[in-house]
Amino acid sequence: MPEFNADLLQYTRLFGLIGYPLSHSFSKKYFTEKFAQAGFNNTHYELFPLRNITELPQLICQYPNLCGLNVTIPYKEAVLPYLNALDEGAQTIGAVNTIRIVEGRLTGYNTDAYGFADTLQTFLTENQAQPARALILGGGGAAKAVQFVLNTMGIAYATVSRDAGKGDLSYDQLDCTLLAKALLIINTTPLGMAPHIATFPDIPYHCISNRHLLYDLVYNPAETRFLQKGLAQGAAVLNGLPMLHAQAEKAWEIWNK
Repeated sequence: MPEFNADLLQYTRLFGLIGYPLSHSFSKKYFTEKFAQAGFNNTHYELFPLRNITELPQLICQYPNLCGLNVTIPYKEAVLPYLNALDEGAQTIGAVNTIRIVEGRLTGYNTDAYGFADTLQTFLTENQAQPARALILGGGGAAKAVQFVLNTMGIAYATVSRDAGKGDLSYDQLDCTLLAKALLIINTTPLGMAPHIATFPDIPYHCISNRHLLYDLVYNPAETRFLQKGLAQGAAVLNGLPMLHAQAEKAWEIWNK
């Protein structure tokens, strides 16, 4: 069960992040600075590592001053049954990364899609690229937001999963012919995320060229092994920090509207 901290009850408005583990997260620092810059007194942001999503109702009961939560791996889909309502975008995507709490009522939103769309368009524009096809590595909640955005942008995609039958492709099916057609490769898995920085998606990196664009949703460390391997092949790369900032700004709007 979530560890209770009575000191958090002193704040008029409490916000936080749920997921597990949370040692990699920059969210607390980001929002703490954001609240200070906005002059929001008596407002606090805390990390709430939940070993199981079933602990969420108790967390809500423990802190009646909770006004909003961010949701990260592995609960972006698992949180859905615990919500009272979904924003239209979150309902379409089937995953939530932001929750607004008003009088005990939890409404779910997906600001990942906003953050990804905004930063992907900038990434493509800066590299004067118009990829016709993409590969999405992973099949969790973040991948669903990526799929939603690629659909709206008219970019065809295939999903890649370690579990046979879960994605369109398995990793062992990837070859140079497939990668030559998919010039945009997006990692939505936690592979490479601190503290497990030596891990990376098992794709044929020797097939990557200077025409490829690699986007890693992981932002800590700033340069994952996935991105390093892409750079070594001449690819353009982007980590997830700009997306984190963009989706956080959207969450801020939702909480303070």
